Amino acid sequence: MVFYGFEDKGSVSIAIFASGLNLLLIRMKVEIINIGDELLIGQVVNTNAAWMAEQLNLSGFAVHQFTVISDTREHILKALREAENNAEIILISGGIGPTRDDVTKTTLCEFFNTRLTFNNEAYQDIKTLFARRGFPVTELNRQQAELPEGCLTLPNKLGTARGMWFEKKRPGEGKTIFISMPGVPFEMKEMMTNEIIPRLLMCFSAPFIYHKTILTQGIGESFLAKKIEFWENNLPEDIKLAYLPQPGMVRLRLSGTGKEERLVRNRVSSAIGELEKIIPEYIFGYDEETLEEIIGKLLLEKGNSMATAESCTGGYIAHLITSIPGSSGYFKGAIVAYSNEVKENLLGVPSGTLQKFGAVSEETVLEMAISAQTQFNADYVIATSGIAGPDGGSIDKPVGTAWIAIATPNEVFAKKYSFGDNRSRNIRKTALQAMALLRKKLIGQ
Repeated sequence: MVFYGFEDKGSVSIAIFASGLNLLLIRMKVEIINIGDELLIGQVVNTNAAWMAEQLNLSGFAVHQFTVISDTREHILKALREAENNAEIILISGGIGPTRDDVTKTTLCEFFNTRLTFNNEAYQDIKTLFARRGFPVTELNRQQAELPEGCLTLPNKLGTARGMWFEKKRPGEGKTIFISMPGVPFEMKEMMTNEIIPRLLMCFSAPFIYHKTILTQGIGESFLAKKIEFWENNLPEDIKLAYLPQPGMVRLRLSGTGKEERLVRNRVSSAIGELEKIIPEYIFGYDEETLEEIIGKLLLEKGNSMATAESCTGGYIAHLITSIPGSSGYFKGAIVAYSNEVKENLLGVPSGTLQKFGAVSEETVLEMAISAQTQFNADYVIATSGIAGPDGGSIDKPVGTAWIAIATPNEVFAKKYSFGDNRSRNIRKTALQAMALLRKKLIGQ
């Protein structure tokens, strides 16, 4: 194997190839610095940091801090000085474009005590890129080929701003790696994927990291934590658990680390197997699966169809179901019966039922499910009626009250829930709970 060693050039180091040296097996600390006034004023959402952190983590590098700063010399210098005391690898995105407000290159020269020099290889790449697009190279674009002397430049296959790799000796032993790259997301991602991460892995043999997410529904975070407390306390030291709650569900992320991929995966799988025995009724999927995807697969496997009759969810369940490609193969349709008039005229809910029990009641939601099942000739139906809020509640039926009915080929049943006082969360929770009930029926629970 070959990897990067470094030859000193003043305070800057130039990357050279070497062989026969031992790699470090260590989880290096990383800081990400994102430069741009547009990020600080909220004009642009900083998606770069999240994407970079995810890719680095999957490669075995631990991101310890995000820093977002303005396009100013003083701010960049301050951030660089602070970062080198906290991390071994510092990734900088943004501020290396061709316009006057992009001062990162000149500031990096100041920080590393070097100067800009014309890089002919970079210039030829710029000329080729512009020729392919049918544009002439302007003076501003030509200046993109001026790069700090002494750094390793990284090709940019999708733009004009090259990446820049610097190294600086740390007090005592070791070094800090600084890497500057474009802030344009698609340029940054290409450079990270094909240049930066591979080079970092050549410098450092990072541990294998494996994440597996267990999706749970129907139990709150604190109750779930209590239920799996013994299991959590007895996890191996190299497996960490994170609770990731969101409206209507709790994700449990297990993260395992180690030298050998097979052993790490096996340990995580074994821990999940133990968890499945403790809370089988709450686990509905893994990783990026969704309830709507799972329901779709089950319906297709069984050759069954479904429909919805929705009041408080306003068609949201139908939207989720039909967001899955191929859902036309099992989804018949939906009736959004928001008013009592529609419940009575389209779904055939008797006026006496509505007057006696109200729209938000077991009796009404059962009638909605039965009628929709007949009208759509569907095997399964979800029906909902509730008080999403923020108004409309009463002492008997406060905001957050929801009735969910499920009609199957063999039965019709309804359950009552109380979700809280936030309208959007109530709609989301009702939809997830309804789909979770349907899933359980589809798998025979």
